[in-house]
Amino acid sequence: MAQTALLASRNHFSRTLRMEQSLPKSLVLFFCLLVGFVFWVILSPIARAEETSPQAPAAEERIVDLSAESLDAWREPRGEWAIVGEAMMDAAEPRRLAVKPGKGVLYNGPKGKTVNLLSVAEHADVIAHVEFMVPKGSNSGVYFQGRYEVQVLDSWGVEKPSYSDCGGIYQRWGPQGGYEGHPPRVNASRAPGEWQTFDVIFRAPRFDENGKKIENVEVTGPTRSAYFEDEKPTGPLMLQGDHGPVAYRNIQLRLVKLP
Repeated sequence: MAQTALLASRNHFSRTLRMEQSLPKSLVLFFCLLVGFVFWVILSPIARAEETSPQAPAAEERIVDLSAESLDAWREPRGEWAIVGEAMMDAAEPRRLAVKPGKGVLYNGPKGKTVNLLSVAEHADVIAHVEFMVPKGSNSGVYFQGRYEVQVLDSWGVEKPSYSDCGGIYQRWGPQGGYEGHPPRVNASRAPGEWQTFDVIFRAPRFDENGKKIENVEVTGPTRSAYFEDEKPTGPLMLQGDHGPVAYRNIQLRLVKLP
């Protein structure tokens, strides 16, 4: 039976070979190009769709949505932080915020100065999306793990931004004064009263089995005015509320494991 099958296969191959040898080379080439074109038409859109489609979180990832529908995602005390529908720079007093009732926006109260706000959820490595808005001359900050600040400031029009400008990694503080601040590479700040966005990839510090920190990359310790003076594998997101009027919205933490 096996010999018969093998013989049939050889006969088929022989017939195919004779047929190909009898065809003009130009026709064979045309046939090959036609087959390649068909595969390109069918498979190329599929490949492009896979490349451009948004990637879903991996199984070990988790999304923490801190959108301002309520204050339940934030620890007490919350001071005068409140949920409103809209926040904008007050036209009569451009150093203050005016608000409208509703949901979706978190702001630090009518006085523009209150306690710092810490999330209930804690994070290690994280990809964070934060939208914020400050009126003229105002100041706030987003602290990853409650320790490492990315500065929020009205830096509109600043030609040479420093660590203390919007988007800078704020300096550390010690007996010698301030040190290790990192300015933003460019000043991307919008005018006061306009909504702006941070998209931050934060890689948490690593520790050995004895709790000793084993990596120093961009920041060697907590920045100035951090909520915690120590360093840990995880910590809450903190919004600075005591430096001036500020509003936040659409805060989302994508908890990941970075290499």
